[in-house]
Amino acid sequence: MSQPKIVAYMKPVCGWSNGVRAIFQKYGLEYEDRDIINNPNNYREMVEKSGQPLQPTLEIDGTILADVNGDEVEAYLLEEGYVQPIDAEADVPTDQACADHGETSVNVDLPGRLSHWASNLFSK
Repeated sequence: MSQPKIVAYMKPVCGWSNGVRAIFQKYGLEYEDRDIINNPNNYREMVEKSGQPLQPTLEIDGTILADVNGDEVEAYLLEEGYVQPIDAEADVPTDQACADHGETSVNVDLPGRLSHWASNLFSK
């Protein structure tokens, strides 16, 4: 098994994002964590690549996995043979949102309905 190239578009503090990070840690996978909250360019890139505004969104060896949780990522990695099953547990829940995401405001210039989706994403 070789290390896949992984780019992860995620929020810095988020239950879904932390669940994905926990799966990468569980299997010892390296990845590039691109903050979509504090860097509007990362958010814009995620939307352009995936065609949708929800996170976590991953690019694994060129394949886009959009709006996934840690369990879904683990299933994909196992199915594609990137990792082998192990008995270790993730150190955080891998399929839950945070209790409180708080309010965040991001100004990103996106066309049409993507702009509407983006404003909804950051208001949750």
